[in-house]
Amino acid sequence: MKSAPFRFSLPSRFALYLDLIRWNRPAGWLLLLWPTLSALWLAAGGFPGWHLLTVFTLGTILMRSAGCCINDVADRDFDRHVKRTAARPVTTGAVSVKEALAVGAALALLAFGLVLSTNAITIGMSGAALAITLAYPYAKRFVAMPQAVLGVAFGMGVPMAFAAVLGEVPRLAWLLMLGNLFWVLAYDTEYAMVDRDDDLRLGLKTSAITLGRFDVPVVLFFYLAYLLIWDAALMPYAQGALFNIAFALAFGQVAWHYTLIRGRSRDGCFKAFRLNHWLGFTLFVGIAGSYALK
Repeated sequence: MKSAPFRFSLPSRFALYLDLIRWNRPAGWLLLLWPTLSALWLAAGGFPGWHLLTVFTLGTILMRSAGCCINDVADRDFDRHVKRTAARPVTTGAVSVKEALAVGAALALLAFGLVLSTNAITIGMSGAALAITLAYPYAKRFVAMPQAVLGVAFGMGVPMAFAAVLGEVPRLAWLLMLGNLFWVLAYDTEYAMVDRDDDLRLGLKTSAITLGRFDVPVVLFFYLAYLLIWDAALMPYAQGALFNIAFALAFGQVAWHYTLIRGRSRDGCFKAFRLNHWLGFTLFVGIAGSYALK
């Protein structure tokens, strides 16, 4: 019996590529976008202009998508043993390793093309951001808390935004990046709690495994460190009732997250992770709104 011939269908390949970059799950790039846009508004003292808004919005989406390609290639031998990730295109073989890397490279080049329209310091920092993005998928093999590496990668948009607007990176940018690091530690530990049993079986390292029974209280500490650092750093810049309301709502969301993760159920932890972008959006609205109302 002859096997069916392979037929290349552009629409079907495009659908696979969209699945590869998690296009139907925008929470990932929204987690990068809100702190980056917050930094743009702070650096510009308000609306940063359409050019930089376009560069950083599209650049964030493109680089997150490229990161998904790299991550899926690096984790393909592990993902097939985890129910949540077993159907990813690279893992199933629907998209080859070379094909996924080519898609990732093309997306990264498009993002770099956008950065070329800024300035030298921003272009230089984009190289560092790419290097950290490439290193992260392999960190879980060697680092007890690889989420910290992800936190640095996800936070690079903050100093890059200041560099693009001001031509330098002030102390405020590094403080915000530090705070954002704690936020990434919080939500990516929630994400790691979903797969803890599978990761233990596969011998991987994650913050959820490292923290053990202290995972929930430490996640709350990470959230509070994030909010307190941002609140203290932003007081001289973004003030007013809307700013204060935004932070109050953010603290309320942290309390809600506690109710979702305290039982350590997979569904509860995954829901908490998926909804984190609303926390970043809330702070962005508070920051942008405080400048709009001045």
